[in-house]
Amino acid sequence: MTTGYGNLQIDQAYLLRQLNELLSIDSPTGYTDQVVRYCTRELERLGMTPELTRRGAIRAVRQGSRRQAARAIVTHLDTLGAQVKLVKENGRLELVPIGHWSARFAEGARVTLYTEHGSFRGTILPLKASGHTFNEGVDDLPVGWNYIELRIDAVTQSKADTLALGIDIGDYVAVDPQPEFLDNGFINSRHLDDKAGVAIALAAIEAVEREKAVTPVDVHWLFTIAEEVGVGAASIVTPEIASMVTIDNGTTAPGQNSSEFGVTIAMADQSGPFDYHLTKKLVDLCRDNDLPFQKDIFRYYRSDSASAIEAGHDVRTALVAFGIDASHGYERIHVHALNSVAQLITAYVTSPLEIQRDVKEVASGLRGFTKQPMEEAEQPEFDPQLHVAKPQRD
Repeated sequence: MTTGYGNLQIDQAYLLRQLNELLSIDSPTGYTDQVVRYCTRELERLGMTPELTRRGAIRAVRQGSRRQAARAIVTHLDTLGAQVKLVKENGRLELVPIGHWSARFAEGARVTLYTEHGSFRGTILPLKASGHTFNEGVDDLPVGWNYIELRIDAVTQSKADTLALGIDIGDYVAVDPQPEFLDNGFINSRHLDDKAGVAIALAAIEAVEREKAVTPVDVHWLFTIAEEVGVGAASIVTPEIASMVTIDNGTTAPGQNSSEFGVTIAMADQSGPFDYHLTKKLVDLCRDNDLPFQKDIFRYYRSDSASAIEAGHDVRTALVAFGIDASHGYERIHVHALNSVAQLITAYVTSPLEIQRDVKEVASGLRGFTKQPMEEAEQPEFDPQLHVAKPQRD
């Protein structure tokens, strides 16, 4: 039994196997029953006793030394996708996106269409898909959901033909992930947001359970089903939870500080700053356990943490991320980040509780209340010789 705290050994093969299995299960927001069933069975196999909400969000509580001031680790099972907006006269389908993603990344995608009567395969195509027909018009077509359509792999040449197949408005469209796991550690796929986060959480649970690690408070492992549409953890947080760490992607792009390696710790997103004390704890754990990390701020991004706060839950929130390139497109990550984040999570859930006041949902007065540093930072003594401009030579 592990009684100290620190990053536990992560079973990388297990983590990658779980990621591959999760990617093979279609789960656009609103069509998540199958992935919920898979995740629930895996949690049970790991020795947990998961509970499901009415719609399928999962809570698996690991008992610690104390029930109050519980910690939560949250990821989301749902992905981007689309729905049928209209059955067109030519038998093809107009689409609207599920979640926020560009039609640029939908063009050319192979998909599965889920109807009440069964599924169909198909391809999302621009309205002008053939250069042999439209010549330069193919390149002149604007990018947008109004300029693409779903071609169904079935005999249909009219609206009546399509409706006769049982296809109708509101049917779900799941985009093929097309995963590729490379020997050098890079992983390319759609829907790594947040299937990679779920795999990280499962790998962290596997390590904690394998080592029989002691946790100072209960740990609530949460898996939500509607993060991509902004609902996320709004209705799954219970009163005893004092702090919640979200595992999600961090965008590696110009102007961002995220990386595909190590841990990316978000300091703020479009909803505002994350909790100072919880975020600092995660930074300190990275330093104490020699985990490479970087900080970042996301201006056009929100996560399960934001939905919990907006729902009125008084919890400390933080976001740890695996760096991802081309988020909400054809994404790329590296296994180094997945391992690093999983190690940080194990260090966090086994670390001591510093803010004892968090045991109470509402504590009167200032006794035990946190402090943030206000004093002036120490600076090296000023040496004027170091700041004298050197004369230029001719």
